[in-house]
Amino acid sequence: MVTLDDVKQARERIRDEIYVSPFGMSQTLSKWTGYRVYLKLENLQMTGSFKERGALNKILDLTAEEKSAGVIAASAGNHAQGLAYHAVKQGIKAVIVMPEPTPLIKVAATREHGAEVILHGATYDDAYEHARELEKEKGLVFVHPFNDPLVVAGQGSIGLEMMEQVPEIEAAIVPVGGGGLISGIAIAMKETNPKIKIIGVEAENCPAMKKSLEKGGVTDVPAAKSLADGIAVKRVGELTYDLVQNYVDQMVTVTEEEIAQAILTLIEREKSVVEGAGAATLAAVLHEKFWIKERNIGLVLSGGNIDVNILSRIIERGLAQDGRLVRMRVAMPDAPGVLHEVSGSIAKCRGNIVEVQHDRAFSNVPVGIAHVIFTMETRGREHIDEIKASIAAAGYDVQELE
Repeated sequence: MVTLDDVKQARERIRDEIYVSPFGMSQTLSKWTGYRVYLKLENLQMTGSFKERGALNKILDLTAEEKSAGVIAASAGNHAQGLAYHAVKQGIKAVIVMPEPTPLIKVAATREHGAEVILHGATYDDAYEHARELEKEKGLVFVHPFNDPLVVAGQGSIGLEMMEQVPEIEAAIVPVGGGGLISGIAIAMKETNPKIKIIGVEAENCPAMKKSLEKGGVTDVPAAKSLADGIAVKRVGELTYDLVQNYVDQMVTVTEEEIAQAILTLIEREKSVVEGAGAATLAAVLHEKFWIKERNIGLVLSGGNIDVNILSRIIERGLAQDGRLVRMRVAMPDAPGVLHEVSGSIAKCRGNIVEVQHDRAFSNVPVGIAHVIFTMETRGREHIDEIKASIAAAGYDVQELE
């Protein structure tokens, strides 16, 4: 088992190389939720995630012989970058095995940190098996992303920082994948102050830790895609399972939609780009997945490495759900001046047209009639209704599209 002393030693070991991330109160989120909400911004670490804490602690504990041999890991994301950055900085060879479908930007970022990247297999499990083979074949040291006492202790340094930065902290809300992060934080906080509540958050479609706790032992769950890809693991660690069972007060899950909304909220309200795994903690608070009497709560925003294409889709979808982006289909005569008239009805209501699509051939309308789809920016639900009424008043059939 990992102890509080292990966590304290880890913190001293990595202190000079790790950024002490901010842990400040959000006035907006506190007002919305009734808690005093503090945000631990691990997305501001050098590699964009907390993962480098545990990786560095492991690296610094290696013997001279192990350092000369080099390290290896299997990862499609944050662990790869954290290990690569700190290993190469320490003059240690780093080999990272990544699944072949890994986004190019993540492959490029890992290579930029100086690691040798090997693409192998269709899934993380394929990459993991190949990494373990290379470990034996080349005599490398395998660094597990979560099921390692030194990695857990390194992640626990976050908990020590949180208690120092906000001494009145009463609860920590932590994302859970393999369990290394919450295990380390729980040890640090519970062993210092047993009254502090620790709540873990998983993606609803990949709740490996929650299922394991319910079954009474480490249990596999089916692989699933999630916006919170950093915590979408099929199997938690045996070490981390035991630690979570001993220290964590509650495990909850959040849906993909709730995660997306939390990502957008953090961008708009907190000016913070946070990946799905990190935003899961805010999703749990905003959607009241738990209730505690404690008021001073800390949310660990574990990382900010989100694909910009996914981020773009989240923003657009969030704006649509919020009534600030809408599509309307208008049936109109395919004649000169008509499009101008309909556009005028929209402009009169101060709607901002961002895209227009004509459909003359594929819609089920009479010859001489066209369906025109307007995508526009709006101010909300009432504004949308105002625009629809204006178009209808001009004599045109209008439908709002989902």
